[in-house]
Amino acid sequence: MDSCKPETKQTAEKQPQPTVTPLTSDFVFGDDRDFAQAHASTLVRTNDGNFLVAWFGGTHEKHDDVGIWLTKGNAGSFSRPVEVAKIREDAHWNPVLFKEASGSIILYFKVGKTIDNWETWWIRTTDNGATWSAPAELVAGDKGGRGPVRNKPITLADGTLLSGSSKETNRVWDAFIDRSTDNGQTWTKSDFLPLDRTAIEGEGIIQPTLWESAPGKVHMLLRSSAGAICRSDSEDGGVAWSPVYKTELPNPNSGIDVVKLPGGTLALAFNNTSGNWGSRSPLSLGVSTDNGLTWPTIVDIDKGTEEEEFSYPAIIQYGDTVAVTYTWKRQKIAFKSFLVKN
Repeated sequence: MDSCKPETKQTAEKQPQPTVTPLTSDFVFGDDRDFAQAHASTLVRTNDGNFLVAWFGGTHEKHDDVGIWLTKGNAGSFSRPVEVAKIREDAHWNPVLFKEASGSIILYFKVGKTIDNWETWWIRTTDNGATWSAPAELVAGDKGGRGPVRNKPITLADGTLLSGSSKETNRVWDAFIDRSTDNGQTWTKSDFLPLDRTAIEGEGIIQPTLWESAPGKVHMLLRSSAGAICRSDSEDGGVAWSPVYKTELPNPNSGIDVVKLPGGTLALAFNNTSGNWGSRSPLSLGVSTDNGLTWPTIVDIDKGTEEEEFSYPAIIQYGDTVAVTYTWKRQKIAFKSFLVKN
């Protein structure tokens, strides 16, 4: 399909200037913990108004002792972390929490010694995280990763589930979509997104984050090695996608996450720096009211020196509030919430 880049910038200058007001700030655990490092958090809001927050923790990323840890609570009252998934003595990676329409919550995660050979597993809770089902593979026998690679799936207007996925093989990165039309029972993998590697230099693109702007009109932003956040768009519910193109937002080859608020406003958590493997400070929150064409409001969530890391954000919304978790110097997982107004 032809590229369906958003409309021109003339509309951007007429957009209102959104405001972002900090509400709460906390760490989800303290210094007394059972792991040395923590990374790649995810969160979901439960029906009782609390949050589940998960991440991978252990000696360090890629170590065989790394498992999936979880806490429940709210700013100022998070429970002591518990390890909820450890399939075997291989590294665990990239948990993703997702609330189903029924209210049940799924926790997806990866298992494997290397990224190019990891598998996707999942567990489910029907009691807001008190108990979890036995782990199962998402796609039996798969190597390389299916389903959500790092960011939450979305449910389209017609009930289809879309997961942003990607594959990393020998430092060659490609992104694709996994679709489910039966509430996650089975998944269909798309082709890799069309990618001009002369324009997107380096490894490529991974870790899509998705939103639907109107029924069937779906968009993604992507982490890239090109110094910029990249984008692709679909007019048919995520079946076919436009060629990947750069946006004006920077990216230092680090994780991003976007969420759509009521009325269509977008909130994006990202590192507001550039370069391939550049600095992961500061971590910022951008707001767009024109479907991601422009981001007139960008505020810092956290910042420090160029060597310090504030990264891999996850973002969700409830009403006009967004909650964000992120890696804080690989030592802790931070939790913050913000009021977003147009």
